[in-house]
Amino acid sequence: MRFRWRESLAVALVWRYSAHAAMVALALWNERRPAPALPDLVLSLVPRVDWIERHNYQVWLLVHLPIAVALLVRDRAAGVRFLWVGGWLSLLRGLTIPLTGLGPIDGADVNAGASAATLWHAWLAIVNPVSALTTDAAQVGLTKDLFFSGHVASTFLLWLYCRGRRVLAPLALAGHLLVTASVFLGHLHYTIDVVGAWAVTLAVYVVAERRIPLTPPAPAPGPAAPDPSRRSSGRAPPAAPAG
Repeated sequence: MRFRWRESLAVALVWRYSAHAAMVALALWNERRPAPALPDLVLSLVPRVDWIERHNYQVWLLVHLPIAVALLVRDRAAGVRFLWVGGWLSLLRGLTIPLTGLGPIDGADVNAGASAATLWHAWLAIVNPVSALTTDAAQVGLTKDLFFSGHVASTFLLWLYCRGRRVLAPLALAGHLLVTASVFLGHLHYTIDVVGAWAVTLAVYVVAERRIPLTPPAPAPGPAAPDPSRRSSGRAPPAAPAG
């Protein structure tokens, strides 16, 4: 039997991790460039909560991982597609970060002019799941990975793939809203980063799935109806005229 690599969970997981690692590399390269901070109407009204900023990766993981695993268990094909599309979304984020060049929201631009060795060690620490979750490597190394928000994009994409499922859909939506709130309370992103995450994620989903989320999937085509003109009347065909 021919190996269908696009349907392989192992291949999809490797792709998703590789895309994340490439995105981190692009974001770290962007850290070397000086960049200005921007005024933000929403963040000026939202108090910054230090513990949320410090533990934002743990908050995202606790929300994202269980629902993603549940999606894979309930619908393996949808879960694998979620991983493939999530990888493309992550790569796209890696490209838009240096294109926008936004500066840190709070504090000084401490990574401007960082050495290649510093960025290399930061990359190793961030792509390692253990050190990324147990140390402040991501908070120190990534201060300008802003447009668009990866936390918002990934949880929004997960909700798009969970829609229509009685239990998973409301859980995914609640998780997405919780993560989005943590992004604002931790001052992790500008408001435009959140709005951009919704817009870009929706566009990528529509292109990947070739349908608008508000439109239900088209039903599978059924058997063709018989042609009435070809139905037999039950009577014998007329006899040929005598020659």
